[in-house]
Formats: sequence, C-alpha cells, structure tokens
Amino acid sequence: MNDIITTHRLTKYYGKQRIVDTLNLSIPEGSVYGLLGRNGAGKSTAIKMLLGMVRPDRGRAELYGEDVTTLRPESRARIAYMAEGHPLYTGMTIKQLVAFSAPFYETWNQDLVGQILDHFQLSRKKRIRHLSRGQRAQVALAIAVAPDPELLILDDPTLGLDTVVRRDFLESLIQIIQRKGRTILFSSHVLGDVERVADRIGVMVAGVLRVDCPTEHFKKSLRKVVLEFTGEPPATPSLEGLVGARQVGSTLEVVIAGYNGVHREALDGLNPTHLEEVELNLEDAFIEYTRGEKKPLPIFYREEGE
Repeated sequence: MNDIITTHRLTKYYGKQRIVDTLNLSIPEGSVYGLLGRNGAGKSTAIKMLLGMVRPDRGRAELYGEDVTTLRPESRARIAYMAEGHPLYTGMTIKQLVAFSAPFYETWNQDLVGQILDHFQLSRKKRIRHLSRGQRAQVALAIAVAPDPELLILDDPTLGLDTVVRRDFLESLIQIIQRKGRTILFSSHVLGDVERVADRIGVMVAGVLRVDCPTEHFKKSLRKVVLEFTGEPPATPSLEGLVGARQVGSTLEVVIAGYNGVHREALDGLNPTHLEEVELNLEDAFIEYTRGEKKPLPIFYREEGE
C-alpha cells in the first residue's frame, strides 16, 4: 500500500521554541489517521507544513511522493483542507459562497454539495455571518468535498460543536470516508470521535511523534492497574513500560505499556488487599499516556502489532 503522506525529520521553530521536532510520519492510502496531542503539541503546525502553508526549518514533507513546496496543480486538486474554526467569507450567502468556490476547481460535484446542504437543512439564502458554528462547519464540509478529493485534511473539524451537531457531522464524515480509496488525516480534541472513525493514530507530545500505530493497538497496549492497601501504599517498583503511577489515599494507580505476567507478579508482590486490571478506552489511554510526558515514555511505532 502506497503512503500518501510522508514527512522526513520535519522540524519547526518559533523563536527558540521547537514546536515540531523531527517528525517522521507515514500515512498509507485509504487510511483514516487521527493526529492527537494536547494543546501546543504541534498538531496544527505539522498540518500547515504538510499543506505548504508554513515552511519547515528542517526536513521535508511529501504528498503523493511530491515535495509540498513544488506540488503540481493537478496534485493539489486531489487535496481538500478544512481549517480550524471553519473560516468562510461571512458577507456571502451559502449560495454565493458555493458559486464563488466552484470555479477554483476543475471538478466540482454540485449534486453532492446540494445533498450535504439538504441533509443539514441549510437554506442557500442564509448569510454565513448568521450561521451557528455548527452550520459553518457543515458548509465548510460541503465545499471541502465538492471537488471529490482523494485526500481530506481536517484540523479539529468538530471543535466547539455541541454533541448532537458533532455526531451528525461525524456520521456524514463517515459516509464520505466509505467512498473508495479516500484518505483522511484529521486532528481532534474529542477522543470519542477519533476512536469511532480513525483506524490509525499518531500522538504528539511536546512536538515529538511518540505514537504511530493502529488505534486498537495503542488502546490494548496500555493497562491501568488499581491496587488497594490497608494503609499507605508502598513505593511503585521500577517496571519496564511504566507510563505513570499515582497515589490516591490508600490506593495506588499504575499505568503500564505492554502489560504482562511479569508486571502482574511484581504488583502482586506489593501485597495489596485488592488488585483490579482496567482496560482503557482511547480517551483514557491518551490522558494517561500524555500525563506522564515529563519522563521518558514508551514509544508505539507503526510496525508494532502489524
């Protein structure tokens, strides 16, 4: 399977601060890739470098095997981008915005635009400035997919949307994903959305890509173990794959990557009154993993579990 997106040691500084640190990313054709990270982790900057909107200080990015700085117009026509916050021309009506956007593309599926607008019950006469944040996201989605792109890049597309609108938006996105051969890269703060849609994830921590693997592999690799004691918990033993440990009263919570029988034996040796192994969903796994970013973290690469 060909990689549609590839970066080689992509690095960006703002002043003396390194925002993206030697990013090596490969996203295969047809995959849905969720790029995760806490605020300031470098996600948006990485996406903008992929699109040629921000120049890296070192390294390079390629789309379809072409350097993004010299991407041919016909290759750019295969890519759609939804920016964070869905910036649109607010003085236009929806109808005017669609008519304005269409001539920029060699291919334009007006029927698909109409289907999406009808699905979201959006009046073509309504001005963009009078739309809610969710409605702007819906219009932005319609315009992004109208050229029938092969690659769709979304920067936090559901940010600020309420639960109902976000779910409807996501279901529409899933239908788009199911069209043959489409590749999607999106960042999001809503981990439930990522878990529902993405088959692969990357997690950036302080500008470094520390995770690049199938979503299920990351979730299954992390395990929380809750140990209860009659008094003060003992010190956490040194364990391979230890992500973090936290004491809450007489309870010790330990998060371990690659949890196995050796870990269980070591924790049993602490003589807890009760021990419970807890499977984590993606949101919990992400929180536990990034919470421990001040010390070396286990790294999950794409080769693992494949």
